[in-house]
Amino acid sequence: MLNRSEPILMRQITDALDAHLDATYRSDAPGAALMVAVGGEVLYEQGIGIADLVTGEAITPDTTFRLASVSKQFTAMAIQLLGQEERLAYEDDLQQYFPEFPAGIGTLVTLRHLLCHTSGLLDYEEFVEEQPDWQISDEEVLAIAAAQTKTYFPPGTLYRYSNTGYVLLALVVERVSGIAYADFLQQRIFEPLGMETTMLYQKGRAIPKRAMGYARNEKGEILQADQGTCTATKGDGCIYTSVRDYLRWHQALSKQPGMAPALGQVYAPIGEYENGFYGMGWFFSRRSSGGLEMYHTGNTSGFSNLVIRIPENDALIACFSNMADNSYLLTGLLDVLEQFPLLRLESKLVRDLLALTR
Repeated sequence: MLNRSEPILMRQITDALDAHLDATYRSDAPGAALMVAVGGEVLYEQGIGIADLVTGEAITPDTTFRLASVSKQFTAMAIQLLGQEERLAYEDDLQQYFPEFPAGIGTLVTLRHLLCHTSGLLDYEEFVEEQPDWQISDEEVLAIAAAQTKTYFPPGTLYRYSNTGYVLLALVVERVSGIAYADFLQQRIFEPLGMETTMLYQKGRAIPKRAMGYARNEKGEILQADQGTCTATKGDGCIYTSVRDYLRWHQALSKQPGMAPALGQVYAPIGEYENGFYGMGWFFSRRSSGGLEMYHTGNTSGFSNLVIRIPENDALIACFSNMADNSYLLTGLLDVLEQFPLLRLESKLVRDLLALTR
């Protein structure tokens, strides 16, 4: 493990990451926060750029960003916690929680399928038209999904990334726990882990230390792009957190009993990758050592994110940006990490994920 007794390597990592951020972001425009930790040591934490162009507030390691699809790992953990309490099972079918689903779908799709993106449920986004000042709710997504009479493929036979499935999982958490999904996250995950600035987005509710989201138009001008019609659904991508709070999450996944993602129980192969899998809100692959490398991207209106965990090295890389479609800049971060063995990834899966900007 890297430790503080290796000042030359520490300086090399710091210098390389500083150079990357300085070359990638401007100090007077939307930017990013970056955290790198190994073996319980924070090797690097830095913010660059502006969190809110109206107020001029600078990005720091405490700035909170919308995680987009990085949120899915929290949804999966909520299901895992309820499963540990035997309040649900991964093989439960949809009709047990949503009797409005037709039998041909509701009795065939299980929670396991939702967690692994193997349900075949149609993408709810295909049925939603972007509208100003309106955001679709989880309950409206449920209504769209339950009205369908077909799936993309027989459930459990193929992998296809599905926001629909993770929206439904958050609704399952509410129906099983009897409390709002936001309250479940606060009571069972955020508060116990000391994630003080982490919360689920709810329209009209203040978000502490919040970064606003931005995008560039065809002319290259920076415009606010903080919200859209499909950015308020809860289970698939609506959590705000900072890189410092996210480190607490990483530490819990590594060390707290019952918090390691159940990837040995719930996963599915990604068809085009011999060594690529999805389960419990994580993409992952097996390293030559036999250990895992885990990652997820998050791209939505105004935000681009990447998180990487290498459990055998207790390594975390978390980069959150308040600029949309920023994946090529995150790929540059991977190039920097290639210089350092403890932070180097073996699989090309994560680079392909960035190209898809999921």
